[in-house]
Amino acid sequence: MTCEERIYSNDYIDIITEFEPTEDILGQFTDDYCYQPIDQFGFFSASREDIPIYNVSTYGYVNVPKVFVPLQNNIEFNTFNLNEAGIIVAQNAPLNLTGRGVVVGIIDAGIDYTNPVFRNQDGTTRILGLWDQTSREGVPPEGMLYGTEYKTEQINEALQSENPYSIVPSRDESGHGTAVASVICGSRLNEGETFFGAAPDTQIAVVKLKQAKQYLKEYYLVNDDVECYQETDILTALAYLDSFATALSRPLVICITLGSNLGGHTGDSILSLYLGLIGERKSRAIVVAGGNEGLAAHHYRGELTSSKTREVIEVNVDENVNGFMIEFWGDPPALFTMSVRSPLGELSPPASLRATQRQTFRFVFRDSVVTFDTLTIEQSTGKLLIELRITNPPAGVWQINVTGLGGSIGGTFNLYLPNSELLSGKVEFLKPDPLSTLTAPSYVSSAITVVSYDSITRSVSPESGRGYGLRGEIKPDVAVPGVNVPSIVGIRSGTSFSAAIAAGGIAQFFQWAVAEKNDILVDSNDIRSYLIRGAIRDIELMYPNENWGYGRYNLIGVFNYLATIE
Repeated sequence: MTCEERIYSNDYIDIITEFEPTEDILGQFTDDYCYQPIDQFGFFSASREDIPIYNVSTYGYVNVPKVFVPLQNNIEFNTFNLNEAGIIVAQNAPLNLTGRGVVVGIIDAGIDYTNPVFRNQDGTTRILGLWDQTSREGVPPEGMLYGTEYKTEQINEALQSENPYSIVPSRDESGHGTAVASVICGSRLNEGETFFGAAPDTQIAVVKLKQAKQYLKEYYLVNDDVECYQETDILTALAYLDSFATALSRPLVICITLGSNLGGHTGDSILSLYLGLIGERKSRAIVVAGGNEGLAAHHYRGELTSSKTREVIEVNVDENVNGFMIEFWGDPPALFTMSVRSPLGELSPPASLRATQRQTFRFVFRDSVVTFDTLTIEQSTGKLLIELRITNPPAGVWQINVTGLGGSIGGTFNLYLPNSELLSGKVEFLKPDPLSTLTAPSYVSSAITVVSYDSITRSVSPESGRGYGLRGEIKPDVAVPGVNVPSIVGIRSGTSFSAAIAAGGIAQFFQWAVAEKNDILVDSNDIRSYLIRGAIRDIELMYPNENWGYGRYNLIGVFNYLATIE
C-alpha cells in the first residue's frame, strides 16, 4: 500500500508529531505506516490493527488531530462593510491599494475557479495554485504525499474549454471557500458596480481540504454527514501555502476561517504553534476568525475553595442526540475528579486519575455509556485534562459532579462542549460562561484574531466568540464587520467573513509595506500592532476588552497613524 493510500484510508489513524520520529520509535507500534513531514512538524499514518485505539493517555492530547468546521451562520451588492472597515478609502487615490504583488492563501472547502470574480480582465485566472486534497487522480504538490495540484496553466486551459471540469475537476460543493475568497479578493465586475472584494488585484493560492476520516468523526462523536476537517490536513495546507509564497518571494496573507471549540484555549496546540512559526516570518500575516460560540452555552467556568469542595454542573441534552463529549481542564496545582448522573438518576463512579486506559461505565437504562480519558498533566498546558464522552444519552438534564482531591485547597476549572456544528442536537450548559469562547486557533499570539460586529448598529454580534484566553491571553485583537456581508454567492454572516474583510485589508497593507518597499521586514505581529494602533475606540469603553479587543478594525486608521509619526 502506498503512502497516499494510507493517508486516505480509514483503516489508518493519523498521529501528529513535533519531530520526525525514528524508525525505532515507530517500530514500537507497527511496520505498516508512512510519514508526512510538515516543516518542523509532521504526522504519521499507521494501521489501526497494529496500534492502540485513540486515547490521550497513550498518545498525548496534542498528538490526536482535532476536527474543525467553517465559521459561518446559516440583496443587492453593497460596499457598506468595506467602507466601515476603512478599505474603500485605501483602494482609492492617493494610496491606490488593491493588493498588487501580494498572495492570499485560502484553506477551505475549495473555490469555484470558473467564476469571473477570480479572473483577470483578459479572462485568465488569478489563481497561482489549487491543491485539491480530495483528488487522487493527479500529481501532489512537491513535498506532499497526497492530493492533486493544479497550476495556473492547467486552470487557464480549463477556462478555455467548453467543459472546464474535464481538465480541472475541482469544485467547491459547499460554497464557503468561494464566498470567503470573493470577500477577500474578488475582482471588479462591471467596473465595481456588480462586485469587488477588499483586495481585487492579489494573486490567490487555495487548498481544498479533504473531509476528516470516518474513525476521527467517530472518536469525536460527530455524525457522518457533518462537514469537518482534520488538523493534519490543515497543517499540510499551511506548509503548501508558505512554500508557495517563499518560491515567489511574495508577501502572503493566510486566512483561517475554520475553528474548533476543543482544546486548552491557550494557543498551545500544534496547529497554533505552527501558525505562530509562520507568523514570525517576514512578509507573512495570519488572520484567524474567532468563531461563533459566544451564545452557544458551550463553556462552563467553575471554582472550588477550601469551603466549597464540590460543584454540580448541569447540562441539558435535547431529544435525538446520539452522543457528545466534554473536555474538563483543571488549573494546577489543584486536582479534581468527576462523576456523572443521568436524568434517570443513574450515577457513574468517579473518574480515576491513575488510569492509563479509557474508563467505561454502562448505564442500565437507555444503554447509555459514559467514558473517561484522563491526563493528570496535559503536555502542552500543564493542566489536568479529563475527556468525558456520553453515548446514547436520554434527553434531560445531566449532572457532572466535580470534586477536589487529595486535600486540595481548591482551584479553577473550565469545561467545553464541541462546536454547535459537531453536535447531533442541542447540548448546553444551563449556567454557561460566554467569555473565553474564541475557537482554536484564535489564541496564536502573532495572529490577527477577529470577532464580528454589525456595521449598521455598531454592536458586537451576539454569537461572536469572546476573550480572553484561559491564561489571560488578550484576544480578540479587533472587531470587524461580519453581519450581512455580500459575497459572490450571496449574503453571509459570521466571523469567517469578518476574517475575510480583515485579510483583504492586510493584503492592501502588504502592498504598501512590502511591494512598494515602505516596510519590507514586516511580519504578522507587526501588522497586528499596526491594526491595534489604527483601530477605532469608543470613549465610554475600556480597552482591550473581551468583546471588542482593541477596537473596531479600520485600515485607513493605520495610515492616519503612520502619517502622524512620519
